[in-house]
Amino acid sequence: MVVQLGIVRMIANDINVFEIVFFRALFSCIFIAPLIVGNPTVLLKPNRPVIMGICGFLAFAAGVCFYFAAKHMPIADITAIHFSRPIFAAILASIVLKEGLKGPRAIAIIGGFVGAAIIIRPGLVEFNVGIFFVLGVVLVQTWNPINRRLLSQSEHPDTVAVWTQLIVLPLAMIPAIFFWITPTIELLFWMATIGLLEMLNQRVLARAYIQGETVIVLALHYTRLPLAAIAGYLMFGETAEVWIWVGAIVIAAAALYLAQHERRAEIINAQKK
Repeated sequence: MVVQLGIVRMIANDINVFEIVFFRALFSCIFIAPLIVGNPTVLLKPNRPVIMGICGFLAFAAGVCFYFAAKHMPIADITAIHFSRPIFAAILASIVLKEGLKGPRAIAIIGGFVGAAIIIRPGLVEFNVGIFFVLGVVLVQTWNPINRRLLSQSEHPDTVAVWTQLIVLPLAMIPAIFFWITPTIELLFWMATIGLLEMLNQRVLARAYIQGETVIVLALHYTRLPLAAIAGYLMFGETAEVWIWVGAIVIAAAALYLAQHERRAEIINAQKK
């Protein structure tokens, strides 16, 4: 994902974001084609088509927001703000499940907002429109893990990966037509690379949430910040401010604390049953 954002930041001034998302989906489908041919029954028959459709639409919206953010903001800044997603997920879960925001959950949520405020520092740093796009990604992806969790109970991981791109493809094609810029061979190469990385990303994530505990997956997720800082420096000479690191650490600590608390709660409830 870090490399994807770096490539998008590099080419976004030469081609429209909707077109990048379209070609990402197109090349992802091309790269996954051998799997479809090898196992068409599993990959082309989703058991929950409605949830799959919602998942694909949200993936499209998240991709557009992510790539618009990459056009306007340093990669490390995007990554750090995106860390607040588990905090928003906790708020959504509380609303959907009608659970009170108190105790450890409230502490984690407050910590997440404090971390985000340290990064964004409203009124203290120059406003960047990319912040809205990153927050858009966070809001969209807050719900999608719930869909993926539901799909993991009835679908093969590759089914989710394939259908996500099959749904994104027509959704991205419609706006791409209105902003069409004929890509050069070089741009096609970079967008093919994005498509390959996205397909690998989807397949790995689908398996990670099945095989690993959420707290472990979440902890490894936070390795994206140093990777993003390195990529930003090597590709664009971007240096992440110290406040980005401070805010990211606060958010990561709050999210990991929340994940650990939820895991303990699940174990206690299971033992009671």
